[in-house]
Amino acid sequence: MIRRARLLTVLSMLVAGAIGVIGSTQTWLSVTLADGASEPLLVAGADALPILTPLSLAALALGAAISITGLVLRYVFGVLSVAIGAILGVLTAQIAVAAPVSSFAGAVTDATGIGGTDAVAALVSSTTATPWPGVTLVAQIVLVLAGVFTLVTARRWRGSADRRYQTASAAAGGDGSRPHDAIDSWDDLSRGDDPTA
Repeated sequence: MIRRARLLTVLSMLVAGAIGVIGSTQTWLSVTLADGASEPLLVAGADALPILTPLSLAALALGAAISITGLVLRYVFGVLSVAIGAILGVLTAQIAVAAPVSSFAGAVTDATGIGGTDAVAALVSSTTATPWPGVTLVAQIVLVLAGVFTLVTARRWRGSADRRYQTASAAAGGDGSRPHDAIDSWDDLSRGDDPTA
């Protein structure tokens, strides 16, 4: 399990971030106005929760970067993942359960020209959440779990950053555990060593 910890963490963060980005483009709420309009207003995830897209992109970046970081940054990224997942999870749950006025006020104001929380609330007769807030909430829970898993297992990950402490023969593939591959060659080049030597 520990051998696959890094892969599992990276995939979890990438999937959670991707679902967040995709979810931000999907309809989260269907808002029916009290004036008898025939068509309900459809509110996208990015409109209902404006921080969803940037924080989901941050989760994607964390997932991509954590695979090549050293121990200290693994812990930092783990904490950031927990924080991002928790913030988005709480806000997404509020929309999925209660759909606060702030989540659809912008769409109602754009459609009617009437602003203000109380005025918008008076214009709306009902709101219905689609499955997307729930799907996004699950993704945020996965992101939190990935962050916690990182914090628990980060010290036991093997990675390119750990190889700098090995002897020259081990770094050249002389430890006998596995052959020197293309990734090792890139790591040698990053350290300023000639991988063709």
